[in-house]
Amino acid sequence: MLPTARGARVNLSKDKQLKGYENSGAVGATFHTATGGSSPKLSVRQRIYSHIEGLDIAPDLGADIGSRRWFRGLGTFVGLSVIAFAFWPDFAPLEAASPLPDDAAIRSEYRSQVIMPLALGADTGRKMGPTALVRPLAEAPERPQMQMLATLGRGDSLDRMLRRAGLGGSEADTVAALIGRAVPLDELEPGTQIDITLGRRPQPDAKRPLEKLSFRARFDLELQIDRMQPGGPLNLTRRTIRVDETPLRIRGVVGDSLYRSARAAGAPTSAVQAYLKALGSQVDVQREVQASDTFDMIVSHRRAATGERQAGQLLFAGLERGARGDLQLMRWGSEGDFYDAKGVGEEKGGLVAPVPGRMTSSFGMRRHPILGYKRMHSGVDFKARHGTPIVAVTDGRIIGAGRMGGCGNAVRIRHANGIDTRYCHMSRIAVNRGASVRRGQVIGYVGSTGLSTGPHLHYEMYQGGRAINPASVSFVTRKQLSGAELERFRSALGILQDVEEGAALADLAPTAEESAAETPDREIDKLDRPRKIG
Repeated sequence: MLPTARGARVNLSKDKQLKGYENSGAVGATFHTATGGSSPKLSVRQRIYSHIEGLDIAPDLGADIGSRRWFRGLGTFVGLSVIAFAFWPDFAPLEAASPLPDDAAIRSEYRSQVIMPLALGADTGRKMGPTALVRPLAEAPERPQMQMLATLGRGDSLDRMLRRAGLGGSEADTVAALIGRAVPLDELEPGTQIDITLGRRPQPDAKRPLEKLSFRARFDLELQIDRMQPGGPLNLTRRTIRVDETPLRIRGVVGDSLYRSARAAGAPTSAVQAYLKALGSQVDVQREVQASDTFDMIVSHRRAATGERQAGQLLFAGLERGARGDLQLMRWGSEGDFYDAKGVGEEKGGLVAPVPGRMTSSFGMRRHPILGYKRMHSGVDFKARHGTPIVAVTDGRIIGAGRMGGCGNAVRIRHANGIDTRYCHMSRIAVNRGASVRRGQVIGYVGSTGLSTGPHLHYEMYQGGRAINPASVSFVTRKQLSGAELERFRSALGILQDVEEGAALADLAPTAEESAAETPDREIDKLDRPRKIG
């Protein structure tokens, strides 16, 4: 029996003891036996191994939290983590390939074998790089002409656009002055495209001179600026284009959808929307228009001798309904309102809201917020922020504008049928007494003048001098033509009704002068034209 390092006794047979003594030199351990059966002493190495086996290096951090054993395990964890981060690998980039040698000849050889964009030279394929015998040109030749298409942007000026295109300052001013003699520059529409041709520079650092400039100034006018001889003065040439203004008439069956049927017949979107709006002032489009009805619209239309076409606004809106009676509406007057065949104008819907806000106080008796006693509230109050525009609820004439007692700054308007309206507590008045106003026109701005607790609009309505509830009244107004104006209206309506359907779609026949000015076709040019089959 031999004692172990922990005090345990191990039984060894005689053979195993002898075998252990024989192998003790191989492992570096020596057993010493003492008389009386005492246990042999362990070597230093054996004792170190035995001590290490007894250490509790990584205790469970989920158990005995807060104990000395737990804190010792936490310290071990932190120490090992610090060591791990200390030996963390570096994130420096790896060099995938050696850099290109800084030598012009070698770079040229590399460049001759790569694929590059066209803008950077586009040298592809293997070829010899330049040697010392290759000499660069002292001056590279430039193009004799530069042609470009410039577009006039919104809010841009012709002078700035020409300078961006490359014209010199004095030459751009000259071109703008020449064009200004033919057409006002502020009438040039945004999006106008101008063809510009610049010539060769007189010297390396100079601006290219203008050789030719042409564009469509108006639908019926084309302008061209060029030089009679190189270096000579600029000349302006006007070319008037013949334009036919026969209106375009479009007819068709309503079918399942009036909008889709009109668009399928070739009507512009804006014209269809105007047609539906004009028709809606007379009938209920959703209920009273049937699939068997025929729509009839006439749109202003211009066609140029050069082939361009331009559709304008809706001139006539008709609807054929058989026994239910036809509708005929024509645009008339400077305001562009539609009138029926009898000269009766389109209906103007009821009152508009004076301000875009909700009603906070109604008509009737109430306790005054400032005076503190009950009194008649002879109008309605609308909630609105200070400075909100106030508009007239319908057409009328200003009969009062200024300070009106507890109403503060106020405006009073007289309308048809003995109706007056008053708008109180304004911060600022935008109209004068005696002026005529239209429905929706701004007459002032919300404020808190007079007996008012805060910014709002007090709106009153009177009939025959007696206050009435504004919420109970809805105006409907119609215009009526009469006399000579009615005769002119009926004459214009008759001319429109004689327009043939699709007549404006035919090409304009060239005049004798236009035919003589045309360049004759060459036989070689006819080869590029598509041939008819069959």
